[in-house]
Amino acid sequence: MPSPLFDALSAARALEAAGVERSQAEAIASAIGHSGEYTTKADLAVLEARMYGALWIQGGAVVAIITALNQLA
Repeated sequence: MPSPLFDALSAARALEAAGVERSQAEAIASAIGHSGEYTTKADLAVLEARMYGALWIQGGAVVAIITALNQLA
């Protein structure tokens, strides 16, 4: 079932207005509407948290490498 967040009819009309043949515009809009792959604010918040976590881990690794190299010198 298509998500209510995506208006397939409007998308098909916009594609048709841009020069895409009607049957192709309808097929494209239908495929997009049925994909069910939408990013929510919650998805973005999880992604952001994971990115910050990865940055902290990388930063810690850099500090550990610099510290080790300074001890060798």
